[in-house]
Amino acid sequence: MNAAPDRTPLTRDFFDRPVLEVAPDLLGRILVRDSDDGPIELRLTEVEAYAGEADPGSHAFRGQTARNAVMFGPPGHVYVYFTYGMWHCMNLVCGPEGKAGAVLLRAGEITVGAELARKRRLSARNDKELAKGPARLATALDVDRSLDGADLFGDGGSPFSILTGTPVEADQVSEGPRTGVGGDGSVHPWRFWTANDPTVSPYRAHVPRRRRT
Repeated sequence: MNAAPDRTPLTRDFFDRPVLEVAPDLLGRILVRDSDDGPIELRLTEVEAYAGEADPGSHAFRGQTARNAVMFGPPGHVYVYFTYGMWHCMNLVCGPEGKAGAVLLRAGEITVGAELARKRRLSARNDKELAKGPARLATALDVDRSLDGADLFGDGGSPFSILTGTPVEADQVSEGPRTGVGGDGSVHPWRFWTANDPTVSPYRAHVPRRRRT
């Protein structure tokens, strides 16, 4: 019989480490999203690491902008971006303040609040698909740019928190190239996922977008 997940909250120190240490260590942790509609809890099963100005695949590669400023701030904050004109994606900021780094939350299993997530993810064919992919995850959790900069460890009223959960054993962590990342950033095997978990999203290589004429 499996032990119940540990509901002890993580601390900010967990995120005040290099992003490549934090990313695989997030697998099995429980992200809690509180809202007026009710709580949702998500067991993380797939993430990607982005190493700031040292990483051509990162939004922070060319330095700080208004869009990516949260990535340069204190660890333990949420970085939300809007992509392809239609989807939001959620990241957790890592490393020391002033040095950009973030982990993209790619997939997870909703363990509490599935009924609420289903209302937001009407196209999901089953509960395993509710948060199977970064845009689906953000939609299920009702995440948009208004939550950019939210503090996982804010004093009262924070929309997010993160619990210890059941960390995934090292021999059950798979790694490979990041999904949809092209150019020099495509060589990094910085996507991490729980082996054989049905909520993990399929890998897709980068496909260059054609410029409209």
